[in-house]
Amino acid sequence: MTVSAVNNTNTSTAASATAASTQSVNEAQTNFLKLLVTQMQNQDPTNPMDNAQMTSQIAQLNTVSGINQLNSTMQSLAVTLQSSQALQASNLLGRNVLVAGSGLQLVQGQAAMGVDFAQSADSVSITVKDSAGVVVRTLSAGAQPAGVQNIFWDGSTDAGSTASDGSYSFEIRASHNGQSVTATPLAAGRVDSVSMAAGGLTLSVAGLGNVALADVKQVR
Repeated sequence: MTVSAVNNTNTSTAASATAASTQSVNEAQTNFLKLLVTQMQNQDPTNPMDNAQMTSQIAQLNTVSGINQLNSTMQSLAVTLQSSQALQASNLLGRNVLVAGSGLQLVQGQAAMGVDFAQSADSVSITVKDSAGVVVRTLSAGAQPAGVQNIFWDGSTDAGSTASDGSYSFEIRASHNGQSVTATPLAAGRVDSVSMAAGGLTLSVAGLGNVALADVKQVR
């Protein structure tokens, strides 16, 4: 589904929700007025309708009407927000993003990855493994600040050769003053398309599959 189709669908959904809510409110008001008129026409002259009771009923109807209108407004705002997100997501097409994952793609002797450090680290070691789990390269990234950091591998192996293009994985070990630092591996990939899923906007990322927009840690 294209971004334009997403926006058209959101607009149609908002209009349908608003129309349905308005119709429901109008029907409730019409039914109430019919009941009120019938009650007044058939009331006992010796025991007329209590004004306080009638006022209470009208107030209840107004409360229900107000809640329905508020719900309709919130639905419209939610749809508008989704449309705005879809427009923003369209700017990611062709861009590289980082998401949680330990996959690594070596293409023409170049591979990109990322790490999200919970705090600064004075020692960072990265172990690259092939699809069979065999270690092909151990990198020392030195000291790294807290937050999302980009790491690159040139394809060279510990044996002094060049690794073949393909799929690899990597592990992170980080420490600060000898104490272990939480480091979340981030996989890199190119955004090929944007679509609307049940849980919100989804990005199709080369080599990583479908990724929720909310899971993107960095755009490069």
